[in-house]
Amino acid sequence: MEEQRIKNKSIKEIFLNILILLFIIILIISVGCIAKWFVDNKENEEISDKVSEAIIEINENKDEEIEYKVDFVKLKEINNQIVAYLKVNGTKIEYAVVQAKDNSYYLRKNLDKKYNVGGSIFMDYKNKLDGTDKNIVIYGHNMKNDSMFGTLKNILKEEWYNNEENYIINLTTEKEEKKYKVFSVYKIKTEDYYIDTEFKENEFEKFINTLKDRSIKDFGTEIDEQDNILTLSTCADNNAYRIVLHAKQIN
Repeated sequence: MEEQRIKNKSIKEIFLNILILLFIIILIISVGCIAKWFVDNKENEEISDKVSEAIIEINENKDEEIEYKVDFVKLKEINNQIVAYLKVNGTKIEYAVVQAKDNSYYLRKNLDKKYNVGGSIFMDYKNKLDGTDKNIVIYGHNMKNDSMFGTLKNILKEEWYNNEENYIINLTTEKEEKKYKVFSVYKIKTEDYYIDTEFKENEFEKFINTLKDRSIKDFGTEIDEQDNILTLSTCADNNAYRIVLHAKQIN
C-alpha cells in the first residue's frame, strides 16, 4: 500500500514537472516572439524615417494635381527594388512599394531585405510599369498595429466611403505621378480573379464590370475597357478573406 502511494506520488511529480517544463518553454517562446515583434517594429520605424526623407511635400491642397515629390534616388539607396510610392487617403497607408521576381519574397522581408513579420508593401511581379498595365496590383499584410495595409479595412466603413476626399489614390512612380479614382471596394473569399494583370480582347470589360458589381457602394465612377486600374489587396479573417480596393487612373 505504501509502495503504491509512493509510486502514485512519483507519477504526479513527473507529470507536474513536465507541465512546468512545458510552461517554461511556452513562456520562453512567447517572450521571444514579443521581443521579435518589438525589434521588427523598431526596424520598420527606422526605415519609415528614411523613406520620409525622400518625400517632399509641395502642396497641401488635395485638389491640385501634385501634392508631393518623391526622390527616387534616395529611395533606391534604401532598396533598389522600390518602384513606387503609395498614399491612400483616410488610412495610414503611405509607403514605398517594392517589386521582386515573385510575390513571395517580400511577404516576410522589410525594405532592408531582412526577415520581418510585417513584410513590405509590394507590387505584383507581373506588372511592368511601362504604360501597358491594365491592372496594377499592390499587396500588404493586414497588421494588428495598423501598419502596412492594416488600415485598408477602413474602406469598408461608411465614414470612409461616404467621404469623397478618400476616393483619390496617389501612386507615384519614377516616370510619373498618377492619380486613381475609387470605383469598387469589397470583402471576398480568397481568390485569384481580381489580381489578373493581363487580358485577352474583350476580357477586360467583363472584368471591370464584375469588380464594379461586387462593390459595397456605388461610387458613380464611370469606367470602360480603355481605362487602366489600380488594385489594393490585403488579407482578413485569418487569411480566409481579402479586403480589396479598385480605382481607375484619371491622369
